[in-house]
Amino acid sequence: MTLDEIVDDYLAHLATERGLSPNTVASYRGDLASYLEHLERIGVTEPSAVDERHVRSFLREGRETLSARSTARRLSALRGFHRYLILEELSGVDPTTHVDAPRIPKRLPDVLAVHEIEKLLAAVDTSVVLGIRDRAMLELAYAAGLRVSELLTLTFSNLFLDDGYMRCLGKGSKERVIPVGGEATRWMDKYRADSRPALARGAPTTDVVFLNARGRPLSRMGFWKILQKHVRKAGIRERVKPHSLRHSFATHLLEGGADLRAVQEMLGHTDISTTQIYTSVDREYLKEIHRTFHPRA
Repeated sequence: MTLDEIVDDYLAHLATERGLSPNTVASYRGDLASYLEHLERIGVTEPSAVDERHVRSFLREGRETLSARSTARRLSALRGFHRYLILEELSGVDPTTHVDAPRIPKRLPDVLAVHEIEKLLAAVDTSVVLGIRDRAMLELAYAAGLRVSELLTLTFSNLFLDDGYMRCLGKGSKERVIPVGGEATRWMDKYRADSRPALARGAPTTDVVFLNARGRPLSRMGFWKILQKHVRKAGIRERVKPHSLRHSFATHLLEGGADLRAVQEMLGHTDISTTQIYTSVDREYLKEIHRTFHPRA
């Protein structure tokens, strides 16, 4: 088998057996395609011929144009690929074993204050069909801490709002149950009754909850544009990304005294250290309050 064919098999393995999302598989595909081009340039065509020098030279090649985070992602893709080669008995050694990932500076998530969330929600014109949809989307995204992909692929079969919860299929096809509060439930009910039937009229039948003006499932770019429109209307100057609603959900829960383990469960994080970054946001907020109001700060 050629290296190209092995990579194709590996990506199929990630999608079908590991259950990784299409976005993650696409990211691995891009990194591994660049890796194979590098190996071809230096004359390496057999998986068993790759050694640590080749891995290091590939990572050095992209260092000038890639961030430390992107380089670390590339190394992660290479590690997974070489472990797969060993598993399939196509190679006897893992050349990435002694290659260290670059140090990634800690980056605090973008978080809106509670009053900014309220301004954002209030900025939506709910006198029109699309406005009702937008308000329901934003309310649910913030109420449940959903990733954008989770929000846009959500189906009615996973909503149990009369019982106060929803079911979500997250990264790696991991299922989690998330409570949904009264405000989000109220707007979802209104969307289902007054908005979605108008959007779905004449379009192909789908169980996906949120539709665009043509009655088709909303895209990531479509959601981004909707969010930016309401951010501008609300007069919020901070940089707001779709993930900011998820970050705000977690931070506001922890600021309110929620247990870190419970927040981890609601976010669907495998490792609690991923959730702990939100406690850093809380500390940064406290430091800012201290700097602003303490007379000798």
